Amino acid sequence: MLRFFGRDKKTSESSQETGRSWTHIVGNVFRRSEVDDEFWEDLEEALIVSDVGVETSMALVEKIQEEARWRGARTPEAVYDLLRSEIAAMLSDEERSNGFDDDGPSAVMVVGVNGSGKTTTIGKLAQAAKKDGRVPLIAAADTFRAGAISQLEIWADRTETMFVSSSAGADPGSVVYDALNAAKSRGADFVVIDTAGRLHTAHNLMEELKKMRRVLDRHAEDFTPRVLLVIDGNTGQNGVTQAKQFSDAVGCDGVVLTKLDSTAKGGVILAIRGEMGLPVRYIGTGEGIDDIAPFDPQEFAETILPVN
Repeated sequence: MLRFFGRDKKTSESSQETGRSWTHIVGNVFRRSEVDDEFWEDLEEALIVSDVGVETSMALVEKIQEEARWRGARTPEAVYDLLRSEIAAMLSDEERSNGFDDDGPSAVMVVGVNGSGKTTTIGKLAQAAKKDGRVPLIAAADTFRAGAISQLEIWADRTETMFVSSSAGADPGSVVYDALNAAKSRGADFVVIDTAGRLHTAHNLMEELKKMRRVLDRHAEDFTPRVLLVIDGNTGQNGVTQAKQFSDAVGCDGVVLTKLDSTAKGGVILAIRGEMGLPVRYIGTGEGIDDIAPFDPQEFAETILPVN
């Protein structure tokens, strides 16, 4: 979807807090002298404590055990290298066939709970689109809060991006429809759509999101319709719950993990990938307008489990 030129090593820089936590918790397991049953039990527990989640931790340890037997890896050092490689492979998205890396027109619904960094992410995506030579348009389809519309308009002004909105209380689906028509008539090729995010457990909100997704799919025409879920990295395992709720409602294509640079709970990336199959597409790397970057699985794996 966006190429983000000049953002090398951002994943490594932003994963330092998580890396320090893993060195203390997970790394401690590998200071043992041998690989025995207690080693595997302690590794599983350390992964769970590191926000990988019970289900994904169990599956990951089982996979590493099988790999260790097949490769004849009998030392903690050898298992450590296998774990790093498996994490990088697990987080990689080899298909890349969902429209996120092509240069064609895209229309992206951005979903997530309030406070996750959704509005800021939309502004950053618009800015990145312009730097990549795209023509963005921001649509304020969170009509439940008048404040949400005005906040997004500030970002549109800041990034000098075309902006489509309606009055507070208007039908969000109509804003999506108007935004797509405006993009077609004004020559925009990257539409980014804000949505309400009061509570991911709110039934009415989810039904509204489903309606918006139907409007998007029905009227996208030459635009590739996508859904990005914004999750605050500090939420830990609650991020998995959010991913399940929003994916069930609108079928998310990927995650933007915000505030990764300020959290030690980045292990939730593995839980979201393991339980939901959702790849992390982008990460928030700071507070500035340019502080967003593609997620690099290899860099992340090497930061949380440094090469010795």
